[in-house]
Amino acid sequence: MATKPLTQTTGRRKEAVARARLRSGNGTHTINGKAFDVYFPTAMQRMIVTEALRVAEVEESYDVDATIHGGGSSGQAGALRMAIARSLVEIDPESRPALKKAGLLTRDPRKKESKKYGLVKARKAKQYTKR
Repeated sequence: MATKPLTQTTGRRKEAVARARLRSGNGTHTINGKAFDVYFPTAMQRMIVTEALRVAEVEESYDVDATIHGGGSSGQAGALRMAIARSLVEIDPESRPALKKAGLLTRDPRKKESKKYGLVKARKAKQYTKR
């Protein structure tokens, strides 16, 4: 059985919801039971996820165990980044100003616009025919 997590926090972006548990360790990440490199294959997504740890300068200090559902890969990476940032603030309130300045504690409010009736998508209309 793994050690008890130091914190457990939630992060959201678009339709994705991430629950992150931070434990003191050597910097290993597990997402939905998979290795970090397997779950996020692109370097950009891995960079987004670990951004909070880099800003707080604790990359090798904590193990991250996360469960993510909903949304796509980009939204999931953003959600996990926010969850990790919130956990770091819970563990060490001194890191809050640096994380806030980097914009990691602000929820990104952008979501997909809802489809309107009479249209194909949110704004796309059927092609107009004159004759």
